[in-house]
Amino acid sequence: MTSRIEPHRVSAYNTSIHSENKMHDDTVAKRYGFIGGLVPGVDVMAYMMHLPVAKWGRAFLERGLIEARFVKPVYDGEIADVSGEESNGVLAIQVESRGELCATGTASLPAAAPPFSLSDFVDVAAVGERKPVDAMSYALGKWLGAVPRSWGADAAREYLADIRETEPIYDREGLGHPGLLPRVMNKVLVDNAIMGPWIHVGTRMQLLSAARIGDELTARAKVIGNYDKKGHRFVEVDALVVANGKTPLAHCHHIAIYQPREQAAA
Repeated sequence: MTSRIEPHRVSAYNTSIHSENKMHDDTVAKRYGFIGGLVPGVDVMAYMMHLPVAKWGRAFLERGLIEARFVKPVYDGEIADVSGEESNGVLAIQVESRGELCATGTASLPAAAPPFSLSDFVDVAAVGERKPVDAMSYALGKWLGAVPRSWGADAAREYLADIRETEPIYDREGLGHPGLLPRVMNKVLVDNAIMGPWIHVGTRMQLLSAARIGDELTARAKVIGNYDKKGHRFVEVDALVVANGKTPLAHCHHIAIYQPREQAAA
C-alpha cells in the first residue's frame, strides 16, 4: 500500500555563507558552474528529516534509518519543497527547488537499532595542525577524529530556526535535531585538513539514540574510499557519532567531493 505524506515547504537559508568552505560563497560557487552559493547538503538533509520525524516521532530519533543524495543545489532564499511517499514501510523522500529535483532519499523505522560497540571504532583526536588537503589527508584505512562540539539551548534553538524546523518535539523533550549529526561528519573532514571549496554528496545514517540538547558530539571515523571520478576527488568515511564520549548516536556513511573538478585539474 502506498500513501503520501504531508509535504514540508522550506524557505532555504544558507547557514554557511561565512564558512571556510567557499562553495557556499556566491562568487566562488559561480566558478564551478553554480548560480550562487550552495545551501549546505547537511541542511537539505535536515529539511528531509522533518517528514520521518513527523511520522514516527521519537522512535525515529532513537532508531530511524535515513539516506540522502544531493543531485542539484538548493540556493539561499529559494523555496524547497520536501515531499514523501510511503510504500511497504519505506518513505521515499525528494526535495525540489526552482523546478528541479535537488535531493532524493529514503527513511524507515527498523524494529530495533542495530548494536554498535565503541570499541570497534578507534578514538583518535583531530590533527593538531591542519595542512592543505591532498590524497594522504584521507588515506584509505586512516582513522579520523573531530574537535568536540556541543549545541547548548540557545544554539540548539538557533539551529532549529536556521533549518526552518517546526516540529515541536525538540523543544518539548529537550532533544537535539538529528541534522546536527551529519554536521559532525563534515567536521571530521574539515578538522583534519585545510580544504578549498568542497561538496557534500550524500549520507546514510542509522540513528542509535536520541541526542539531547547540550550533548558534546564527536566522531570516530575510518576512511573507506578515496578515488577520482570524472575529474572530482571523492572521500568516503564510515563513522560512529558519539555523545559525551560514551553514547553512540548514529552510524554514518558520509560521501564528499573534497576536490571538485576545477581544483582536481589544477
